[in-house]
Amino acid sequence: MQSLDVISVNIWQMLVSLANLVLIFLMVKKFLYKPVKKMLDARRSAIDSQYDEAQEAKEQALCDKKKYEEKLQAAKDEADKVIKAAVSTAGEREKEIIAQAKTKADGIVRQAENEAALERKKAEDAVKKEIVEVSSLLTEKVLEREVTAADHQHFIDSFIESIGDEDGTN
Repeated sequence: MQSLDVISVNIWQMLVSLANLVLIFLMVKKFLYKPVKKMLDARRSAIDSQYDEAQEAKEQALCDKKKYEEKLQAAKDEADKVIKAAVSTAGEREKEIIAQAKTKADGIVRQAENEAALERKKAEDAVKKEIVEVSSLLTEKVLEREVTAADHQHFIDSFIESIGDEDGTN
């Protein structure tokens, strides 16, 4: 049989290999695993803080949006109040202007009526004066004498009364 030297077990070599393995494991753990784990934890905490900041920013944005909508609604309500007040004021002003116009128109009508009455009175006085002159001339011619003031007044009054009666019957 052949010798089994090829397959021999060397305990010292196995112990040295095992010691090398343990040393490599410890060095990897100390110099590689812990710094990498520390870096990953730092990165995770940074990401978590960014998520928290984003959530806070989102909540703040929603709060700001709600405040903006409330202010916008308040502004719309205020605008509606201003418009209603303006419409009300315009309506009151319209009534006031119409009342002033009616008052002015009534004044103009009254003034025109007064002027017409005055013109009518002037015309009547002018007609009476002319009638007096004509009647005076007629009377002088008819009587061919001088008429006294009393006679003259009597003729005028009777003539005017007869004209007044004729106007009343027409």
